[in-house]
Amino acid sequence: MTEIEITKASEVKVREIEWLWYPYIPFGKITVVQGDAGDGKSTFVLNLAAMLSQGQPMPFTDGTGQPPINIIYQSSEDDADDTIVPRFISAGGDPERLLFISEKERYLSFSDERLIQAVRQTGARLVVLDPLSAYIGEGAGTGEAQAVQAAG
Repeated sequence: MTEIEITKASEVKVREIEWLWYPYIPFGKITVVQGDAGDGKSTFVLNLAAMLSQGQPMPFTDGTGQPPINIIYQSSEDDADDTIVPRFISAGGDPERLLFISEKERYLSFSDERLIQAVRQTGARLVVLDPLSAYIGEGAGTGEAQAVQAAG
């Protein structure tokens, strides 16, 4: 029988959650924006990204912003040149802060080392995978919890 590692709650070092947008989007966690096709999910996220790229305060907050941040935005449904960048600029975003990982040679997946490398290289504080289901990886669907955990 394989020995399992057990941790007591008393051994866990408790830490506070750091928020990108309190209480909606924490840093370092996966946040899903869900809705039907055509509901404006991508437009909503691009508007938030535009605000974050300028250091503007988020809606429903005390009115103080944070320093501007870099955003990595990957979309399997919309092209950067005719949809993503125009919407982002229209929302007032700083185009120097909206970044894309090239998928010319190979498509990106959630577990792709290029994501971590790009975050480290650019200091991006937000990564958008639109839609998430397109980036889960080969052989894994979002309804298959174990496969999704293995892909992450």
